[in-house]
Amino acid sequence: MKFTGFFCKTLGLFAVCIILSSCKEGGSMKVSRNTYKTGRLAVTYRLPTAEQEAKTGTQPLGLDSLKDGLLYVPRAYSPGKPAALAVMLHGSGGNADQGMWLLQRYADAHNLILIAPVSRKYSWDIIASNNFGPDVIFIDQAITQVFAHYVIDPARIAIGGFSDGASYALCLGLTNGDLFTHIIAFSPGFAYNMESHGVPNIFISHGTKDGVLPIDSCSRRLVRNLRDQEVEPTYLEFEGEHEIPEHISRKAIDWFLKK
Repeated sequence: MKFTGFFCKTLGLFAVCIILSSCKEGGSMKVSRNTYKTGRLAVTYRLPTAEQEAKTGTQPLGLDSLKDGLLYVPRAYSPGKPAALAVMLHGSGGNADQGMWLLQRYADAHNLILIAPVSRKYSWDIIASNNFGPDVIFIDQAITQVFAHYVIDPARIAIGGFSDGASYALCLGLTNGDLFTHIIAFSPGFAYNMESHGVPNIFISHGTKDGVLPIDSCSRRLVRNLRDQEVEPTYLEFEGEHEIPEHISRKAIDWFLKK
């Protein structure tokens, strides 16, 4: 088991920011796909088993009556042209609209389906409860539902987010790199994974004047630790605060879709 850790000071509080990498594919640890306690998703890539109605535009996921999420399907979606898929995660205290906003402006032009789930608590489970569980299950259900109705390009499946959402995207993306081909992390604070599967491509951006998640103790240290583990992310710094400038989101979408 390989372990590295660091601390990230923000808003007068200390948040433990950890990278934990253990048991690569083929290792001795067995994963229970029923408990989700390690952040491991049960869903695997598949094509719809029958022709489905391709409803387009913004729509609810329909998985929870209180804390649901949103799905966006581009207007020109066609089963004959597999779409890219991105699961986009909001920051602490956010909602599905905020997750959707991260990349929605690019969805129609790039044939991109978006899932924007809502965290079960104020933030994602590993942050709010120090354990994986309810949010992993919900995201697993959301992806399963999309696979059942839409034809997805298996080479373009991303998980991403902003702030806490970016941290959680790194957690699940590193754990489930055999499903997620790309991770898009805008201003993350940390990454934590109990096991690793696959080798996803990673994009990280961060503002040099970020006062919420300071760049030195968060992304810069995170990138160094990833490189120590022989993982080379695409890393962009910009002169700005805790935000996502348009030129950064555009670089992220071009990187993801190789435009």
